[in-house]
Amino acid sequence: MKQYLLAVQLDESTPETDEERTAQMARTSQVTDEMKAAGSWVFVGGLLPSHASTVVRPAGVTTTMTDGPFAETKEQLGGFWVIQVDDLDQALAWAEKCALACGQAIEVRPFDDGSGR
Repeated sequence: MKQYLLAVQLDESTPETDEERTAQMARTSQVTDEMKAAGSWVFVGGLLPSHASTVVRPAGVTTTMTDGPFAETKEQLGGFWVIQVDDLDQALAWAEKCALACGQAIEVRPFDDGSGR
């Protein structure tokens, strides 16, 4: 079994209404329940908007800290699922369900298993 991150790419420039957010949460909760029933679910998490983040960067032997996202971009990480499945095809099938449920792009990225591949 391999683990994959299904990252929700959220466009923060178009905020959702409370009604839209409630409907989205109901749909994504249903997908999460399906993942649990299938034995694929490991972890899920939603994130606060990017303005709540702090970026810590190395600067020689010290660090610097700045508010906000790492990159100036329209899309930000809005939440994620961590799943465990047999292969990429299964991860992509879950990503399709997630994308339809939350109405956002989903980036699928395998975890590094330490093999150096």
